[in-house]
Amino acid sequence: MHTLTPSLGLFTFGFGEMLLVFGVLVLLFGAKKLPGLARGLGEGIRNFKGELKPPPENDRTDGE
Repeated sequence: MHTLTPSLGLFTFGFGEMLLVFGVLVLLFGAKKLPGLARGLGEGIRNFKGELKPPPENDRTDGE
């Protein structure tokens, strides 16, 4: 039986490993700071993806 687990190269992460990583993050940063960190990470990823897209063809900045 094949289970779906996130994979990073040679390593696979199951539920137990993800729970352990989340627990370590809570210990390092505290439960109150995690939502802000996740929000900042999401905004950063969104900005990065926006910068990867080519500019629209109809965007003319030469005054016409």
